[in-house]
Amino acid sequence: MKIVQALIALAATQLAECQLNKLAKAAGLKYFGTAIDNPSLNNQQYMRIARDTDEFGSITPANGQKWSNTESSQGRFNYGSGDAIANIAKQTGQLLRCHTLVWYNQLPGWVSSTLNRDQMQRIITTHIQNVAGHYKGQCYAWDVVNEAFEDDGKFRNSAMYRAMGVDYITHSFKIAAQTDPGAKLYYNDFNIERCCNAKINATIAMIKTVQAAGARVDGIGMQGHSRVGKSPSKRELMDTMARFSELVEELAYTEVDIRHTKLPTSAADREQQAKDYLDVVGACLETPKCVGITIWDYTDQYSWIPGQYPGEGEACLWDRSYGKKPAYTSVASLLASAASAGLRSGATPAAVEARTITVATTLATVTASA
Repeated sequence: MKIVQALIALAATQLAECQLNKLAKAAGLKYFGTAIDNPSLNNQQYMRIARDTDEFGSITPANGQKWSNTESSQGRFNYGSGDAIANIAKQTGQLLRCHTLVWYNQLPGWVSSTLNRDQMQRIITTHIQNVAGHYKGQCYAWDVVNEAFEDDGKFRNSAMYRAMGVDYITHSFKIAAQTDPGAKLYYNDFNIERCCNAKINATIAMIKTVQAAGARVDGIGMQGHSRVGKSPSKRELMDTMARFSELVEELAYTEVDIRHTKLPTSAADREQQAKDYLDVVGACLETPKCVGITIWDYTDQYSWIPGQYPGEGEACLWDRSYGKKPAYTSVASLLASAASAGLRSGATPAAVEARTITVATTLATVTASA
């Protein structure tokens, strides 16, 4: 069924009142969310937007729940950084996407140096039981295992894999399910968005292996970090999600940002960024099992990109001064169009087509009014 490939052009005054989570839920998604990191928590301007439930229906601790922050020394747990963000979700009623239990990076040295299978299994068990146990009942979803593969589809040579092979993934999901059975349990990775590469094939094979061993995997998170003009097309994204949909009950884009590889940017660059964001949002809207989208922080002020990729950046929907970019306006327009057309409520193709306009026309309107 051909669904919205375009947007409804909204007047500037209407767009000013439209906010992403409110529109996303009206369009049939569960949430539109953002990551938040601890250094931003004392910025009142930042937090006013981050806490706005019309703008963001979920929040993700960007770093506070990672192993290096929660158990830097064996058996000594610290939840201060994670709790600071979890408490915001409690206050606002936003969903909490918890991130992440088992990851090769930001891993304390005492874990990295563990070579024995039985020791590693006990370490993983203790870590998950304590961290997931501490947040039991608070997390809508947990990214249980993060980034297990290299881009060529080979297992990453992490401490966990060296000690246990693929069994570390199975074990992690089993312990997470026992510890917090109410949370959705996700495998999360990058470069598994564009159909179809070796990493996607390896992810599918791994999920099947883990499930066959009796572990519960509820979702697959596609991080969605990409570059302007080189992002996957909506068709490529949907083809990947069609394959993933055969394995799990839900999918999500979990860390979306789309960075410019050269700065400063031109109007054409910003329009291309808007189109790239539209492909991600459109693919999710048109995939029944895709439940939501999380951006990896919402403003360039706190983006991780410049620190990781010098000379690149401006990857977020808001600029450093909290101005909404053309990409924001375009995403809001697409969500409004999807809600109006009833994409996820059984609208007929004719009804959908009758209530949409072409992408080119809409982007021209959005850019002119931005």
